Amino acid sequence: MFLAAVLALAVDQTTKIGVVFGLDLVNRLRLDVVPPLLNFRYGENRGINFGLFDGDSDASRWSLVAISVVICGAVFLWARRSHGHSTVMQVSAGLVIGGALGNVVDRVVYGYVLDFLNMSCCGIRNPFVFNVADIFIFAGAAGLILFEGRTKKPA
Repeated sequence: MFLAAVLALAVDQTTKIGVVFGLDLVNRLRLDVVPPLLNFRYGENRGINFGLFDGDSDASRWSLVAISVVICGAVFLWARRSHGHSTVMQVSAGLVIGGALGNVVDRVVYGYVLDFLNMSCCGIRNPFVFNVADIFIFAGAAGLILFEGRTKKPA
């Protein structure tokens, strides 16, 4: 779990720094990579997914940081207690924790989460941007749900 979390956090922060600052997306604001499948669009997310609960105050910023840290702790404890030896569950929990901590780092350092990925397909234009941490959170949560694997005790 620890290794998956550290790797997810490192990959997330490396991609954000590389794309947003290395490719100067912070000033360019948009860069078409493989349109429409993959585009880079600069975004500052002060809320949660898709800008929900968007707040531009320090109170909302630090509240979201605190909530994220509490959720990371809860996922860690749950995965450790319930699934101590399941590799898939440990990796999935690590992805959720690492992704969430990647977004926490952004909130602490920048005051918002850096988003830069935009993907569209098949004639459907996606207006939303996200980041690698969001992918890790989604994949980890899916792994926790799909591979939970507890066997039911017989009655």
